[in-house]
Amino acid sequence: MKIVYEIMHGDRKVARIDTQGHCKIYYKTFMPFDLHLEETENDIDMLVNNITNFQHWCARRILPLNRQYIKAVLNSLGVSQAFTDKDRAEIALKFRCLSLIDIYWVRKHKEKIAFSEVNLYENYLDNALAEVSLKGKYLAIYNEDMKNGFAKDISTNGCFPKAWISKNNHFQLYKGGKREVVENEVLASKVCQCFDCQQVTYILEEYGGELVSVSDIMTTKERSIVSREAFEIYAMNEEIDAMKFILKIDAYSFYMMNILDYLIGNVDRHCGNWGFFVDNNKNKICSLHPLMDFNQSFQAYDNIEGTRCQTVKPLDMTQKEAALDAVKKIGLNQIKEIDSAWFVGKKKEYDMFLTRLHILKHYI
Repeated sequence: MKIVYEIMHGDRKVARIDTQGHCKIYYKTFMPFDLHLEETENDIDMLVNNITNFQHWCARRILPLNRQYIKAVLNSLGVSQAFTDKDRAEIALKFRCLSLIDIYWVRKHKEKIAFSEVNLYENYLDNALAEVSLKGKYLAIYNEDMKNGFAKDISTNGCFPKAWISKNNHFQLYKGGKREVVENEVLASKVCQCFDCQQVTYILEEYGGELVSVSDIMTTKERSIVSREAFEIYAMNEEIDAMKFILKIDAYSFYMMNILDYLIGNVDRHCGNWGFFVDNNKNKICSLHPLMDFNQSFQAYDNIEGTRCQTVKPLDMTQKEAALDAVKKIGLNQIKEIDSAWFVGKKKEYDMFLTRLHILKHYI
């Protein structure tokens, strides 16, 4: 039987699409950046593309297949292991494709429900669900309200165990993993705070007897984020030069990202963990969002070049080359001295950091 879905942006109905691929776009400027649909009645190829694109968009709104403890998460929810976009889209649709990244969601046509009744900023439940996402504990979750509350965790990208914890009506992201990974993220955060750059701050805490890094949520009902990866889809469809666009709106943050990633040896700056702030009132990109995700820092630290820089295209620059290029354009912008005490037990890392810092200072 044909099902019609409505793609929502807050309480604004942006578009509708049915399971045969027919769609109607009401507000093109409020469409998700990474969802491209074409209105057509009889073009089979377009209809198939619409279905494929919608399923892919839905599928991207739940945790990735390589997330640690994914099996425990899905089993606790009573859903099957999802290996295709179609499978993952079905799971996402059970949770209305809700996320703490933005204010998009999906409801069935003529369903009488408002954003205020379902959004994750106001409708969250107890933090016991974090036991599954962070530690892999199996829970039998039968209550529908609990399942709805789980959406905040399954919509968070990344392969490391993580969960949103609510404290005094405010969300914080708890990230686990091996002790060294967690400690490296917090150390890298301390180092980055010695430079003038918008960034997420990570602190060290304990959860269930294990170390975790903790950071505050940076989105609200008024401000979303969209990844560089998602923006690429929009840029291709709108024939926009993505790099020119980035440098026009926030060249400083882009260059500082390349400088800091080289200094701290962050090898995981893929297109999914950097991107833009979006003003939800207009669905317009404002700037790059604060630098985040440092738990793969102090890698490729056995050589002075670092690894390939993932933020530039084509991928023909090393991290060192990208950082030198950035320093020549905006300077180093160090605002505080690095405390050597932060690197206790990490002499090798401290020496390499100082070497890289000296190289960049030479080019100021």
